Amino acid sequence: MPRNADGGSDPRRWKALWVTLVAGFMSLLDVTIVAVALPSMQRDLHASAPAIQWVVSGYALAFALVLVTAGRIGDALGRHRIFLLALTAFVLCSAAAGAAPTITFLVVARIAQGVAAGCLAPQNSALIQQMFRGAERGRAFGLFGATVGISSAVGPVVGGLILTLADGPQGWRWIFYVNVPVGAIALLLGIRLLPRAVPGRRERLDLGGVALLGCGVLALMLPLVLAESGGVRRLWWLFLVGPALLVAFARWERRVAAREGQPLLDPRLLTETRGYAVGATIATLYFVGFSGVWLVFALFFQNGLDFSPLRSGLAVTPFALGSALAAAVAGRLVDRLGRLLTVCGLAGVALGLGGTVLILWLAPKGLAVWLTPPVLFVGGLGSGCVISPNVTMTLRDVPVRMAGAAGGALQTGQRLGGAVGTAALPGLFYVVLGARGHDYHLAVATAVGLGVLPVLCSLALAVHDWRRDRRGEDPPCPPEVSHSHLHAGHG
Repeated sequence: MPRNADGGSDPRRWKALWVTLVAGFMSLLDVTIVAVALPSMQRDLHASAPAIQWVVSGYALAFALVLVTAGRIGDALGRHRIFLLALTAFVLCSAAAGAAPTITFLVVARIAQGVAAGCLAPQNSALIQQMFRGAERGRAFGLFGATVGISSAVGPVVGGLILTLADGPQGWRWIFYVNVPVGAIALLLGIRLLPRAVPGRRERLDLGGVALLGCGVLALMLPLVLAESGGVRRLWWLFLVGPALLVAFARWERRVAAREGQPLLDPRLLTETRGYAVGATIATLYFVGFSGVWLVFALFFQNGLDFSPLRSGLAVTPFALGSALAAAVAGRLVDRLGRLLTVCGLAGVALGLGGTVLILWLAPKGLAVWLTPPVLFVGGLGSGCVISPNVTMTLRDVPVRMAGAAGGALQTGQRLGGAVGTAALPGLFYVVLGARGHDYHLAVATAVGLGVLPVLCSLALAVHDWRRDRRGEDPPCPPEVSHSHLHAGHG
């Protein structure tokens, strides 16, 4: 197997890509798949409501905290090595979570599993940067984007299906056990297929940057992941601390870069890398709406229409199917259409979710169930043209040497956006439900309607970026020219 840094000539690169996609699918699926099993976990482990909430929020919080740092470590020590170590840890933690005898053990296992997933995730996009070039990179990111979109949307479906097949009081344990054989196979194939980079000179980890970024992300996310137990009300002051820490992080990174050091996240990625800052902002805004609506739909279908967890998941499957179909095609079109593809995709998502809002609000109960699937399918087609093309355009001019940190920062923005959405939209759903006499149709329409607003904001930003490209402002330069100074000092 080739051990060169670029890996682009490796004939097994597509097989290696599928290994990383399977591992990435598992880690992202575990953000949402657990939600449908929380009631049975709570009963079997005699857990309190705040404790059981940590099964979901602890994983999401740990996942987000380590993304950028893990990406930078992968850049420095080798993505192949970090990927395999993280995947091994993820499999072991999944087995521990499945065997958990108490709620405390389960929460600890889930937090450790989240750390492993956060170390795994940035290696996926970085390995794509390393293994592929040109049009192939667009197709690879298309598959990666489909993986991100589908794993986020089908979690409730897969969870409901597993609970249906593993019927019984301990059936929820298979939500975690299913990762073990799949992860073990992916691990064995990864050892065989993943490219190894040529060892470079040892790099120092920016510990000051790690501390500032980690504390800033923690301050922003902790009130949100504890929202259901009053976290926003009790910890509102962290929303002031978090931005201050992130500003301090930005200044620290600029100072490290100015001294020719090795920053955790090189600030020139935001200021001098064409498309990175815009793409990261679009992704963050999009995930505020994209992530939050699925929990609202689950609450509406299960509590408002008395659907089973499996039927509730199947009700939103058309969105996932549309996303998968469009993402596979969008990866081939992104080089030709550029930001226009994202503009069309965001318009499709806004149309699909907006149409769903009107149907659920105004249509009779029996008719709404039949009208929403085709409209959600349209939204899914749009989503498939958003996630993967935006990832491609955000990361395509990033130097390969910084790909892990850049991919980790992109996913951190997505996780922050997702945390905001999953806290705010269900919260609004419950507020409207209590204020309007348990009018589920009005509650779901209001919450999903709010989720459309950040999608529209990301659409406006994408339109602005597309128009700037058409006017020929700030055209992208070849990475080897525009970023040559970024490679300085990295060996």
